[in-house]
Amino acid sequence: MRKVYLASKSPRRLALLQEAGYRVEAVSVSVEEILPEGLAVTDAAEYLARLKSDHPHLIQLREPVISSDTTVILDGEILHKPKDTADAKQMLQRLSGQLHEVKTGICIRLGKQMVSEADSCLVQFNPIPNAAIDYYIEHYQPFDKAGGYGIQEWLGMHYIPKIEGSYFTVMGLPVHRIESLLDELNLK
Repeated sequence: MRKVYLASKSPRRLALLQEAGYRVEAVSVSVEEILPEGLAVTDAAEYLARLKSDHPHLIQLREPVISSDTTVILDGEILHKPKDTADAKQMLQRLSGQLHEVKTGICIRLGKQMVSEADSCLVQFNPIPNAAIDYYIEHYQPFDKAGGYGIQEWLGMHYIPKIEGSYFTVMGLPVHRIESLLDELNLK
């Protein structure tokens, strides 16, 4: 089992790496997620994943460091993590009955070497009644999730009939890309 560091506080990403057979140590990284002027929304996830890996203490680690970021894109706009209940409700009402894109950027760093990319998935929501939105927000507190939802939770189980791409990309880490990226760094 290969040891990796995870530059994320996400329990979902940690669990995915562990389930994929990696020995994982989470390292705390705090960055201000400000996108540069003129950056295309489709490039934001990879940009943020790279930004999270660009800390001096991560560069000094002797094992690969994995960082990741997920964006939900609807009608050319990024739906960030909701600020509060009203924001979450508004996001989910916008996503109701719509097809949207989820992009998850992944970056793997070892010392000064770094590779990154973004994986994309299309997600279709059925129409979501307001009562279901209220229930989901109250019981699942989706304030740490891009777009205000987790595909693996109650809302995804009931209202997402179809995705085109990797389920794990929507969860927040395209696990299927890790070995290829490690190969690019000659680390397999």
